[in-house]
Amino acid sequence: MISRRGLLQVSGLAGGALLVGFPLQGASAFAPNAFIRLDADGRVTLVMPQQEMGQGIHTAHSQIIAEEFDCDWSKVSVVDSPPDDVLYGGPRQRQGTGGSSSIRAGFVPVLRQAGADARALIVAAAATLRTDNGVVIDAAGRRLDYGALAATAATMMPPAKPAPLKADADFRLIGTSAARLDTPAKISGAAVYGIDVRIPGAGVATLRKSPVIGGTVKRVDDTAARAVPGVRQVVVLDDLVAVVGDHMWAALKGLEALSVEWDDGANAGLDSASIWAKLRADSQGQGLEAHATGDAAAALSGPGRIDGDYEMPLLAHAPMEPLNATVHVEADRCTIWMGTQVQTRARAAAAKVLGWLPEKVILKNHMLGGAFGRRLDIDMVTDAVRIARLVKGPVKVVWSREEDMRHDMYRPAYRNVMAATLKDGKVDGWRHLIAAGSISARMSGQAPKNGIDGGNVDGATELIYDIPHQQILSVRAEPVAVNIGYWRGVGPNNSLYAVECFIDELAAKAGADPVAFRLAMLDKQPRAAAVLRLAAEKAGWGQALPPRSGRGVAVINAFGSYLAAVAEVAVAADGDVRVTRMTTAVDAGLVINPDTLVAQIEGGAIYGLSAVLYGDISVADGRVVESNFHDYRPLRIDAAPVFDTHLIRSSAAPGGIGEPGTTVVAPAVVNAIAAATGVRLRRLPVDTTALVQV
Repeated sequence: MISRRGLLQVSGLAGGALLVGFPLQGASAFAPNAFIRLDADGRVTLVMPQQEMGQGIHTAHSQIIAEEFDCDWSKVSVVDSPPDDVLYGGPRQRQGTGGSSSIRAGFVPVLRQAGADARALIVAAAATLRTDNGVVIDAAGRRLDYGALAATAATMMPPAKPAPLKADADFRLIGTSAARLDTPAKISGAAVYGIDVRIPGAGVATLRKSPVIGGTVKRVDDTAARAVPGVRQVVVLDDLVAVVGDHMWAALKGLEALSVEWDDGANAGLDSASIWAKLRADSQGQGLEAHATGDAAAALSGPGRIDGDYEMPLLAHAPMEPLNATVHVEADRCTIWMGTQVQTRARAAAAKVLGWLPEKVILKNHMLGGAFGRRLDIDMVTDAVRIARLVKGPVKVVWSREEDMRHDMYRPAYRNVMAATLKDGKVDGWRHLIAAGSISARMSGQAPKNGIDGGNVDGATELIYDIPHQQILSVRAEPVAVNIGYWRGVGPNNSLYAVECFIDELAAKAGADPVAFRLAMLDKQPRAAAVLRLAAEKAGWGQALPPRSGRGVAVINAFGSYLAAVAEVAVAADGDVRVTRMTTAVDAGLVINPDTLVAQIEGGAIYGLSAVLYGDISVADGRVVESNFHDYRPLRIDAAPVFDTHLIRSSAAPGGIGEPGTTVVAPAVVNAIAAATGVRLRRLPVDTTALVQV
């Protein structure tokens, strides 16, 4: 017997390794691994490895663990994990929330096994036969609550080998629409997001960077700012200024009063026209081959070749909660309160600013009021710590909406150069060249392996269609000055938009129905064919619609999930587009929480529709033009379509779902506009002037 007091033995992680060193909370607590805490009163606290930002992951992860632990769901609560790549980074040992990976990365190898191993210890502690909903039951039917066994179970060795997992037929939580654990606190207002953190005595700071991308501070006169009531301090760094006040209003008024002269630098003449001219010129290059089958060059050399170019603009993330971080730099430690998608990376960024070891940085993560990839970056941490190290005591640094939007890490602008040929009513030759900047290179500071950013060609290199001759090419086309970052849907958001729009054009060239045309090339993809048939059936594909209304279809395989969507649109005489209905069929493998999955599909669609109809970041005189929701428009509630979402039961491994709902929207809508008007749009957002009825 080994005492658990003062250490934790973690089993069930990658490779089955045992890890020690995680402190327990109280002598009677049962903490068999990094994810489960059982108190003597039977309450179960689950430690969440990834971050809740509205997608319901804390509930889904809790269902997975509680399913195998067989505990009482009514007694479950959750806490955020500390930064730790080993304990909470999954098989890749890299802690982070993004890429629709939260379920895919940790479903079986970590979370289910953690629950199963903990249940095995409870059974051993009771010397009994089985468990059920937080109690153990012996052969005579006698029952004992888990809590009564916590102290005994805490003294027992972990299983020598992983405990067996439940059969799917025995699930009682997985596959059910269990109520979300975060909802009550959000309804009552008790939920704490990063921006809600209040540390006694803390100042509140807001900041401004040069309006010109990459500009620096030249000269500052802070006389008027320091005279504003409530202003405590003015911080001037080489690339930003910040005003610290007793509260946000004082900081804002102080920043307004601050007189700053900027050095615009080399980007003062940058504009959208030059950004697009460079991207289009770069896209004329040969590119590096990312994938090839058959002989695309020969297939495309004959008569009947069809060409098409598709473009997607720079996009901001625009989360509802602007960037923020509360920081207290002391002599021997730095404490940060914030919401981030990358706990360990954020902690390392703070440590780098201070020249310290990461262990001296304490990061307390909170719920995120939206992220969409923006909080995968750490610039907000770096800037907040740079300011806080010059401030006595804790300080909450809050970006204004305008500052957040004008200094975002934008979704790259993309250009897709397509070519194809048809044979016997199907696609025979296919070439897809993608030109875009490399996000991975910007974030890592290293050129992508073999010159190809795999994220840019993701989706393009794994076509679901049976096309014998394919060539996928990548061109690294870095934008001038503009910083780029991951945006909801990542590479497939662009690549599958181009693929599905071009497939629709090819169907028209072949004189074929778009659904039938796709199905003819999906014999080897039964899951894709199934979602396509279901979406078409539920949408009433082929039924008559009023004039200037149309249906458009798209089918994708992204992030391990298969989706088909049928968009129904109505186009007014002045070109205004209204999406009236979205019918989606989904095969995401084994579904943890159906209600959450449907919410993710529909929420992702709203986000995607905002981009399709309105999203565009433009640059003039070196400045990002858009600044808030008045000129970077989200879809309003009165314009939201009717949603009709259908799930296909599947025993396949769980797929990701946070991003495919955004990804499938763009091509479905563009194809529907073509069906309604005969106009095929090849650049987003939708150009309503091209749709005016004449």
